[in-house]
Amino acid sequence: MSEVAPVSELAGRAAALDADDPLARFRELFVESPDVVSYLDGNSLGRPLRRTAEDVRVFAEEEWGGRLIRGWDERWLDEPLVLGDRLGGACLGAAAGQTVIADSTTVNLYKLIRAAVELAGPDRTEIVADTDNFPTDRYLVEGIGAERGLTVRWIDADPLTGVTTAQAAEAISERTAVVVLSHVAYRSGYIADARAITEFAHRAGALVVWDLCHSAGAVPVELDAWGADFAAGCTYKYLNGGPGSPAFAYVAARHHAALRQPVQGWLGRRDAFEMGPGYEPADGIRRFISGTPPIFAMLPLRGMLELVEEAGIAAIREKSIALTEFAIAAHGKLLEPLGVTLASPADAAVRGGHVTLEHPSFREVTQRLWGRGVIPDFRAPQGLRLGLSPLSTSFGETLRGIEAVRDELV
Repeated sequence: MSEVAPVSELAGRAAALDADDPLARFRELFVESPDVVSYLDGNSLGRPLRRTAEDVRVFAEEEWGGRLIRGWDERWLDEPLVLGDRLGGACLGAAAGQTVIADSTTVNLYKLIRAAVELAGPDRTEIVADTDNFPTDRYLVEGIGAERGLTVRWIDADPLTGVTTAQAAEAISERTAVVVLSHVAYRSGYIADARAITEFAHRAGALVVWDLCHSAGAVPVELDAWGADFAAGCTYKYLNGGPGSPAFAYVAARHHAALRQPVQGWLGRRDAFEMGPGYEPADGIRRFISGTPPIFAMLPLRGMLELVEEAGIAAIREKSIALTEFAIAAHGKLLEPLGVTLASPADAAVRGGHVTLEHPSFREVTQRLWGRGVIPDFRAPQGLRLGLSPLSTSFGETLRGIEAVRDELV
């Protein structure tokens, strides 16, 4: 009875939570794979919307096929800015004219960090970053540091707690040019105090670049209210833009005039179609565009932003907290007795949209789970991430996945 009772109790709780879920109606709008029992990797790649296939057909036949090259003048040239404003308003707490859809997260972060270094001036000789940030962030910081002859001051972050304000304050000084941190840690899901860290950096005369890859679409962000300088993130996680969908970049309006972005492409020029000599940056956020925008790849994001706007980021966050709380409760009853430990914050106020569990067998367990249609995410050395996407994940689906993890361990 000791094994049956927790499962029965959890199943009843999951059913009740699903029945009372005000966002439950959104689940049917996403494509479901017939061979997937539980999809718990929405923080790596979100499910596609059912409407996306039709959106692609209409675009191919009517916009691309119907308007052909005229589409650039009629709508496409402004699409990175139009969608950027919608994303900024729905997810980032950003007023219009500061967010653009372009390139990949890596390219955008390079542009932002490199531009911030130049904006900070020659007397600023250090970049502050943390040792547990996502690899691309760390590699970029190392590369830009070497390129510009700057010292990288590393914060030795605890994966369980993330970068604290006290750690950031200790690392930032009058020598700091730019601070590069993630708002939500990609391993543990820890939420950094972005407002406090930004304020401290500014008091020291430094700039801050925030990586929002694990925030956008799941955790409310208030870039303008934080006084943020720069931010970047992807659209294929909680924003369901599809594999390799274009990323976004935010540049606070107060920096537009002085910012000189390092990848000077033709569509970031003041008059791109003049095809003239010399590079004169366009006004505003448009100067952050480099090459031809990936209009076709923006279609899924357009559809997803409609859902985010309809649901509201506050309600999405509420559902996200409920999902992660339920996952942690299920872990306590089903997995903790088997030696599985919680590697995410227990406090929902500082926990993002995913939960990380740890066990020495999880590398092998993940492969077996994938074979039975349960799809979590493995992160070395022994972390299993449960990425619970609020608009497409149910409590019942979450429980099925955790039960499967238990079955593989017993």
